[in-house]
Amino acid sequence: MNFETINLEIAERKATLTLNRPNAMNAMDFTMMRELAVCFEALHNEKDVQILIIRGEGRVFSAGGDVKMMVSSDDFSDFGTIMEDISRLVKAYYTLPMITIAQIHGAAAGLGFSLALGSDIIVAEQSSKLAMNFIGIGLVPDGAGHFFMKERLGTPKAKQMIWEGKVLNGNEALALGLIDYNVEDGQASVTVDQLVGKLLASPILAMIETKQILHNSNLPLLEKVLEGESAGQVKMRQTQDHLEGIQAFVGKRMPQFEGK
Repeated sequence: MNFETINLEIAERKATLTLNRPNAMNAMDFTMMRELAVCFEALHNEKDVQILIIRGEGRVFSAGGDVKMMVSSDDFSDFGTIMEDISRLVKAYYTLPMITIAQIHGAAAGLGFSLALGSDIIVAEQSSKLAMNFIGIGLVPDGAGHFFMKERLGTPKAKQMIWEGKVLNGNEALALGLIDYNVEDGQASVTVDQLVGKLLASPILAMIETKQILHNSNLPLLEKVLEGESAGQVKMRQTQDHLEGIQAFVGKRMPQFEGK
């Protein structure tokens, strides 16, 4: 498979997917979202692959959705199409019949953080900047961010974290249970390699079967959350607060929200 914004390498029983827009901090534009959906759907047919690692090229994992893309479009219907691609990629990723590992360095924010949280195992470096920060541009989390935050934190804490949009380092995220391994800077790939070796030496088919039993039982809720996020995001896209949020972001100033 040839892609423009991502790279996929398969070796024996392991696949590595690299988000590859380093000059844009691996921000997810229309093309990357669609390519991720296509890639995850295709991986369902790779019967010999038992582990998938997701990483980011360059200085970060992913800065999230491409805010400049939002600024350049005043067509509110565009979010409907975007949300369809996001729903596709999330469902395909969540139901993959393999163990998924997010290897995080630098920033994992917004949609990038949602994608990481959808992984079975999350490894992040200590100086990582992890944030469900949609609130800063007047949006709600997408990429099933509500679903994954609730799974990891429970409803009350998930709401508070989403509302606050706080940027967490590896230590803070581990203490909350948002990641599984907090490692020294520069050591994420080493830790992931060790985990892969351990997993491949385990009865991994039984592990994957357990994943599928649990994830299949959660699918109705995941789909309901994705529907809610899609409707909510289209609604928020039309608010004055969202317009102010993205203009402030691009202008590198503090936003002035008015609840409109």
